[in-house]
Amino acid sequence: MKRNLIVLAATLLGVGGLVAAGTASSFGTQTSVRSFARAAKQQGPSQMPPAKSPRQLRMVNFVSGCGFSHRAPDDPIVFPGQPGLSHDHTFIGNDTTNAFSTLGSLQGASSSCRRAGDSAAYWVPTLLSATGSPILPRAATVYYRRHTLAALQAFPAGLEVVAGNSKATAAQALSVTSWNCGPEAGVKPQSTVPTCPDAARDGLALHVQFPDCWDGVHLDSPNHQSHMAYSVKGVCPADHPVAVPALQVNVRYPSAGGPGLVLASGGQFSGHADFFNAWDQAQLQRLVNGCLNALRHCAQRGG
Repeated sequence: MKRNLIVLAATLLGVGGLVAAGTASSFGTQTSVRSFARAAKQQGPSQMPPAKSPRQLRMVNFVSGCGFSHRAPDDPIVFPGQPGLSHDHTFIGNDTTNAFSTLGSLQGASSSCRRAGDSAAYWVPTLLSATGSPILPRAATVYYRRHTLAALQAFPAGLEVVAGNSKATAAQALSVTSWNCGPEAGVKPQSTVPTCPDAARDGLALHVQFPDCWDGVHLDSPNHQSHMAYSVKGVCPADHPVAVPALQVNVRYPSAGGPGLVLASGGQFSGHADFFNAWDQAQLQRLVNGCLNALRHCAQRGG
């Protein structure tokens, strides 16, 4: 319980380094829930008023531009401490991510993301050609958006989340995961890999949207999803009352796509992404307050 209280306090006050190193999958208690509620009522995510309508939230974001980091059949969220047990993953951001990664090992490590303070770990299943060769991304863009009328809390340090279904054999909701050919190719988001105009600017892209409401207690859950939920019409559900940034991971490939491509997790429907929050917590809090809670669009490097 003590560790959960520390995590929740760090989230509210934007103070980094309060969570002890080690695995970050603690589960809270009713006492920690009550303590969080009292602190939230006293402090609030910021002193800024809520947005009046979802229209105010359009283009409210900050962006972390990233490159490819490395590949490995590891997953520190689903198979912690078990190297080689996962399907192959393409890692973005933190350069040290592996099966043994913890909050302590990730924080402060080098990153393929250019945004100062972003040492978080992001990963997606590796894209494979028709012959089984890996197709490495040419770039990735990670959007941090605001979808709720209520002001946001920063993600707590050590939060672990999986978005999308790695075992899907049929189309998932396009609001969670989709393919297209970038913003200017005129190809609408779809569940299967499209054939794109080219393998460059209008090449293939995978998109995964993360939930933006947290239960306020757990850094992880048995299925790595139930501690989080998606907001509806700008409001978080009662059992996941804490609004957090709406994370979207866009991965762009040097490929024109086509029907022969598959994901290492199986087929074309199994798109998903993992997020392990190892940001410089103070910097993340500044961006959440200065960009998202201030209803601003912040440039990729600045803001």
